[in-house]
Amino acid sequence: MTIDEAKAQAKALRAGLLTQGTPISHAQALELVAKQQGAKDWNTLHARLALRNTPPELALGDRVRGRYLGQPFAGKVVGLSGPAGHRQVEIRFDAPVDVVKFESFSNLRHQVRATIDENGRSHRHTSDGVPQLIVQREGG
Repeated sequence: MTIDEAKAQAKALRAGLLTQGTPISHAQALELVAKQQGAKDWNTLHARLALRNTPPELALGDRVRGRYLGQPFAGKVVGLSGPAGHRQVEIRFDAPVDVVKFESFSNLRHQVRATIDENGRSHRHTSDGVPQLIVQREGG
């Protein structure tokens, strides 16, 4: 279950109880959902779900996959620095990635360095709004 799913469940519970003549606040519905999930209260459930749905931190030497400038890649983390949420990552690609979309021209990259957030997405975006780098651990 995700936080959004828990909130949707609370909204549905609230609507269902209202049709039966038992109006409750959204906060009360969240508390009831938390208890159904075995948590002491909503704050406890929220923290548990946030922790469960956070991707694991990258580590030096991890095998990764993703997209760089829209192109799929697989590779290895060869450099890391900085705090989570604003982490510098350096990835060596298994096979060079062509970062040019023209058929008559190529620019092959063997390695890339970028700043990523806690979800493995770069802070910089392409002109169409997509993160320049999207990375995740293999098997993750």
